Amino acid sequence: MIKISEKKIERIINYRRVLLRLDKQMRKTHIFSHQLASNSGASPAQVRRDLMEIGYTGSPAHGYEIKGLLKSIGDFIDPDAKEELALIGLGNLGRAIIDYFNGQSSKLEIVTVFDNNPDKVNRVVAGCRSYHVKDLKEIIRNNNINTAVITVPSSEAQQIADTLVDAGVKGILNYAPIILSVPEGIYVENRDMITTLEKVSYFAKNNNNK
Repeated sequence: MIKISEKKIERIINYRRVLLRLDKQMRKTHIFSHQLASNSGASPAQVRRDLMEIGYTGSPAHGYEIKGLLKSIGDFIDPDAKEELALIGLGNLGRAIIDYFNGQSSKLEIVTVFDNNPDKVNRVVAGCRSYHVKDLKEIIRNNNINTAVITVPSSEAQQIADTLVDAGVKGILNYAPIILSVPEGIYVENRDMITTLEKVSYFAKNNNNK
């Protein structure tokens, strides 16, 4: 398997988003590296290097064939078969993520959700069956789920992460405002919205002072 940096993966995923939008809105069949770069925030040279790394090259005369490039990106990024995900925490954020996410990806789907509130379990939430967190390990193992989303309070997040790792989960998207401690080989992506907004506010304030 090709070793590739997190930033490069993010750029390639962003290229796909741009290509899908252009293919839908403009009915384009080909695109040049400078056009893809201007729509994705990368440089043309960076685009060419990234796409060569996944094994796709364009034509100097016509650029990249969009449908072929989309397939190449999908073959590189996506799992071979549809992958089922779990979400833990059925508060406002968890519910919003389920409502937004499902249907956005052809290969990823949130199918199982967990909470510790008796009023939120043993129900179907946006097409997902909900369970109590006490059953988390058993259900994750029985369904061979490798990826989970955490949207619980910070006081509960580490314990949930420990349980997910024990159940065999290898990737965690963490929305709790805490840095998780996980063993080597477990990939964690932290999405702390407060920290992100504070960062945006800082640069907005300083830009206004210029």
